[in-house]
Amino acid sequence: MLWRPAETPPPTAAPAGATPIEGATALKVRIHQRLIELLNLSLLDKTPREQLRLEIRGAVSALLADEKRILSLSQTDRLIEDVLDELLGLGPLEPLLKDESINDILINTHTTVYVERDGILEHTDVQFQDARHLIRIINKIVAAVGRRVDESQPMVDARLADGSRVNAIIPPLAVDGPLVSIRKFARTPIHMSRLVELGSITAEMADLMRGMVRAKRNILISGGTGSGKTTLLNALSAYIDDHERIVTIEDSAELQLQQSHVGRLETRPANIEGKGEVTQRDLVRNALRMRPDRIIVGEVRAGEAFDMLQAMNTGHEGSMTTVHANSPRDAIARVEQMIGMAGLDIAPRSIRQQIASAINIVVQVERMDDGRRRVVSISEVVGMEEDVISLQEVFRFRRHGRTAQGGVMGEFETTGVRPRFLEVLAARGIELPQMTFAAGRRLG
Repeated sequence: MLWRPAETPPPTAAPAGATPIEGATALKVRIHQRLIELLNLSLLDKTPREQLRLEIRGAVSALLADEKRILSLSQTDRLIEDVLDELLGLGPLEPLLKDESINDILINTHTTVYVERDGILEHTDVQFQDARHLIRIINKIVAAVGRRVDESQPMVDARLADGSRVNAIIPPLAVDGPLVSIRKFARTPIHMSRLVELGSITAEMADLMRGMVRAKRNILISGGTGSGKTTLLNALSAYIDDHERIVTIEDSAELQLQQSHVGRLETRPANIEGKGEVTQRDLVRNALRMRPDRIIVGEVRAGEAFDMLQAMNTGHEGSMTTVHANSPRDAIARVEQMIGMAGLDIAPRSIRQQIASAINIVVQVERMDDGRRRVVSISEVVGMEEDVISLQEVFRFRRHGRTAQGGVMGEFETTGVRPRFLEVLAARGIELPQMTFAAGRRLG
């Protein structure tokens, strides 16, 4: 039986003076708690949702009678769905997770939830019963991937079953209450053609990047938080030949590679005794023993940058990664700093030579004031001039101002530079029109 025999507890009235929202939320939580007492939890996951909905409807009707609450049919249906979300899902987050127009969910304590749609933040009326309710939801998320969050470890990175990235931080580090950020995982991967439609890139730039991937150029994607680095990395990966073996390395697995020969690796934090941590650097080193044709690191943050460069320089051409930086020049400088974090005794000039030899292309992406993401620069690494790594920009986005509605005005253009890697592309049978790189061309 799905229900355990149990006596019905005495009714609990809504708190005096409660607002309609507070009363509805409190009612849902009370009914949820009563159902937990009656449910045979061992059979919960084995029961189809529709069957569970029918059984819960009868139980909810009885509990509403105990509460002396009369609800309309639509209100009852909504209450049942909310209770099902509490039992089987993530409570108040479920409607937001199902809404495909939402890109990010930002929870600022249990009373305030924002979402991002099309690059614009919106306040929602979603609320949790209290901080403990929100922490229960957080624990449900992190437990599913073998992680934990408590006062001894109040910060955690995790992911949902669909790959959405989750970061949570709770008191005492979060002063006013738990904070949660959820970067939703696109159910349908965004391809380069879609980025062209959205105006994030032009067709000429997309053709160039397709050629770079197929010619096995090593690519570094640079940008700020939420600028679309991972989205672009996913789109570029679609150009990799299906016969190549790819190994991906991430803190939270979210890449959506469509090839059949992909090995996915994910880091692991230390356990409660402080043991068992597996870092990205450990995984990069191990990946070199897995006979990959290409290695894709979701994001380099520390010493793994050195191992990634070693892989790029030792037969794993066409590897790709991302880095947080505000410009191509900053991206190169950050990689140099991260190699220094590896604790290796290497002269700065030698580090720069490694970078100049390993990285062929730096692609800069930016989330602009109007919320739109754009590829604002494609630059080629052309070697060393004395102690400085030389970059030459091939394409760029030039801003002109803003529209009356707040949109960013600008256009993509060429710089007139003919990239040196065109010879490599030509040797692999990839030809691009010479007019693509004519000076001062406005694209798109």
